[in-house]
Amino acid sequence: MRIGIGYDSHRLVSGRKLVLGGVDVPFAKGLMGHSDGDALCHAIIDALLGAMGKDDIGRHFPDTDIRWQGASSIALLKDIVDLSRSEGLRIKWIDAIIIAEEPKLAPYIDSMKKIISKVGISPSIINIKAKTNEGMGFIGSGEGIAAQAVCLVEKSV
Repeated sequence: MRIGIGYDSHRLVSGRKLVLGGVDVPFAKGLMGHSDGDALCHAIIDALLGAMGKDDIGRHFPDTDIRWQGASSIALLKDIVDLSRSEGLRIKWIDAIIIAEEPKLAPYIDSMKKIISKVGISPSIINIKAKTNEGMGFIGSGEGIAAQAVCLVEKSV
């Protein structure tokens, strides 16, 4: 068994869609990023890469590479899930948290699980929570959104 941890945060800006877990969440601002800025998918990617001992998202999808500009983070997650399988690993559990003052994300969590499961991760092993930062820091002031994820994988025999 191996475990990995992932974290990501992005600034909220006008003129972009808010995408979290592959879901377009209705909101006045979106997350700034080289790709679609999906902090939840980025945290899950980093957790999987950590469990594999394969560096981080920036090594695999550098923001200096135009190929990833505006890319769907669900597509990036699929690439990493496929890589984990090629390494002989089975994903056993993903626990993730999105930290955002607003919008309220609870109504979108089931849709996030459904979309994430399309990359080959059973929705029964995905847990997603949403919390606020109680008005503190860059998240609490509405400047950005962060996400954390932990992933447990098992080497196939």
